[in-house]
Amino acid sequence: MRLLCFLLFACVFSPLTRCEEKRIPEEKLLVVTVATKETDGFRRFLRSAKHFNYTVKVLGRGETWKGGDYMGPPGGGQKVRLLKEALEEMKKKDKIILFIDSYDVVFASGPKELLKKFQQARHKVVFSSESLIWPDRHLEDKHPHVREGNRFLGSGGFIGYVPNIKEMVADWKGEDSDSDQLFFTKTYIDSAKRKSINITLDSKCRLFQNLHGALDEVVLKFEDGRVRARNLLYDTLPVMIHGNGPTKLQINYLGNYIPNTWTFETGCTVCHEDLRPLTALKESEYPLVVIGIFIQQPTPFVTVFFERLLKLQYPKNRLKLFISNQETNHERQVSSFLQDHGKLYQDVKSIGPEKELDGTESRNLGFDMCRKDKDCDYFFSVDVEVVLKNEDTLKVLVEQNLPVVAPMITRAGRLWSNFWGALSADGYYSRSEDYVDIVQGRRVGVWNVPYVSSVYLVEAGLLRTELTDFNLFNSHILDPDMAFCHNIRSEGIFMYVTNMHTFGRILSTENYKMGHLHNDLWQIFENPVDWQERYIHENYTLIMKNQMVETPCPDVYWFPIFSDVACDHLVEEMEHFGKWSGGGNTDTRIQGGYENVPTIDIHMNQINFEKEWHKFLLEFIAPITEKMFPGYYTKCATPLNFVVRYKPDEQPLLEPHHDASTFTINIALNSKGIDYQGGGCRFLRYDCSVEAPRKGWALMHPGRLTHYHEGLPTTAGVRYIAVSFVDP
Repeated sequence: MRLLCFLLFACVFSPLTRCEEKRIPEEKLLVVTVATKETDGFRRFLRSAKHFNYTVKVLGRGETWKGGDYMGPPGGGQKVRLLKEALEEMKKKDKIILFIDSYDVVFASGPKELLKKFQQARHKVVFSSESLIWPDRHLEDKHPHVREGNRFLGSGGFIGYVPNIKEMVADWKGEDSDSDQLFFTKTYIDSAKRKSINITLDSKCRLFQNLHGALDEVVLKFEDGRVRARNLLYDTLPVMIHGNGPTKLQINYLGNYIPNTWTFETGCTVCHEDLRPLTALKESEYPLVVIGIFIQQPTPFVTVFFERLLKLQYPKNRLKLFISNQETNHERQVSSFLQDHGKLYQDVKSIGPEKELDGTESRNLGFDMCRKDKDCDYFFSVDVEVVLKNEDTLKVLVEQNLPVVAPMITRAGRLWSNFWGALSADGYYSRSEDYVDIVQGRRVGVWNVPYVSSVYLVEAGLLRTELTDFNLFNSHILDPDMAFCHNIRSEGIFMYVTNMHTFGRILSTENYKMGHLHNDLWQIFENPVDWQERYIHENYTLIMKNQMVETPCPDVYWFPIFSDVACDHLVEEMEHFGKWSGGGNTDTRIQGGYENVPTIDIHMNQINFEKEWHKFLLEFIAPITEKMFPGYYTKCATPLNFVVRYKPDEQPLLEPHHDASTFTINIALNSKGIDYQGGGCRFLRYDCSVEAPRKGWALMHPGRLTHYHEGLPTTAGVRYIAVSFVDP
């Protein structure tokens, strides 16, 4: 009894005894991997290894890969051959080798934890495990049973002592295209070899987490400023995460966070690494970019698109343009832009609707323009429905120094964006766990994603190497953008989206009709933000801050409401319609058919603009009404909305009258002294006139009882006003 007590005392209090196994020094560990070329996945693997200070030896650099791929039949024998050759030079028996795939692997923790868990396994070689057997199902019954955990061997990762691994690969005499998985499986299920080499499986994923067959088991764990992958089934924190088989997208997703790439405490920790700053360069030294502009369908605000293109903060002499326009109605905007500004750019190639190219052909041609131009450094693809508000967008993307990178843009007020966070089993959209947080800016960074569209930058070197196929957008079953992303992923090239800056948005094109002269006027419902930017006066928001409202006469309020473009478009739309009333008292357009004080006008409903005009009144006039006339709330009931035309030889003035309204809106649509002479509005009761109405400004005044008024004579030119009788 005294001897037992002594031994227990010694185990507790001795700093180093046989009761406590000596920790393996980290310097005895060597990570060995095979990488015949440097892919994006391989670079990610090395970054994660560097983060934890692993020592890595890479085999096979520069060799041609003959080991097949995960989409084809079993292969990988080339890895075993290269490992066997490398082991011949390793003499130290206490050296520990971690042999691991690299293109689809990230480290989640460091050597200390890895070696500790290896020791705890009590075997000389530990393989990763899987719940699925591959490649030979007939061997299932030969696998040893395990008390708990995965039963089948995974060849993508194992750790062990050099002598034991040498013994394990000594019998390899296969071809490079033979299956490494099958070779190691047969070694493992051979009980004599398993015992001699001392092999076991990491059945509960304490060291290795293979994702194939285990996606529902693995979640991200954020804790104390660190990110780990946690296996829920076994409640373990694997040291290495392997996107084996068809789980490449899932490892890309996890790699956005592991190892500590993004945490709630730090945000993105790597987003400022490997940048390509442009600030120190002369303009002549900027990378040459071919901008591909694609117009495939009727799209609102095309003129605005080209205005923003001009404002991109990038030297024009380092830009070439490829414009593919397949919509006849937009030829006018394209031609106008090229005529006025085309010479600013180093080169311009424009293809019009007469070529009858589809989206696939036009995009392939755009890429080929850059591919064949030895000076082209990047191809910047932009669909015309993209609204780039950030003038530094192109600079920001170039500085990211990434193979394919897109600025995140969204549809105003919606979760719709130009990227997908995940794909469904059939290759279409699926929402990732972090999608909403990224779109709404709660997680900010640079994200590896499986799909980008509408606007993205491609490094030109890829177009001349991995992406030499001219038909990147071709597919019998996929849309061009999906085919492009599929082809990118198939080559192991990563696509990124950045929300580190606010870049802009994307227009809705679904209900865009081409039946009018200025079709953008009808976009107040589908694209309200863009409609406001285009058509509402730039100083409108100052009104609600008690600025910009004038009172030229008692209870008459004068404020800016329309931009010059809005005024011009509305006038041109009415003249294009052309069916002006005759100015007589008989008017079949109104209830009762009789007008007491007729004008020469066109009603909004005649051009099918009634709903849009009512929306305008509710959104932009009603708030001012409620501010100027406290206690009065309006739903903007408007039986009469119309544009009036005054001409000296037609109808120069309007006699004194009351409006059939609670209040009236009168918007000047052109400029006195430029477009016409004379004109204005006089309120008789107050003997007060507004004789120099400003273009785009609205007069708002009471209607029926108090503000008896008249239209002053227009003496030259043509004067236009837009009028609404609100709440009759």
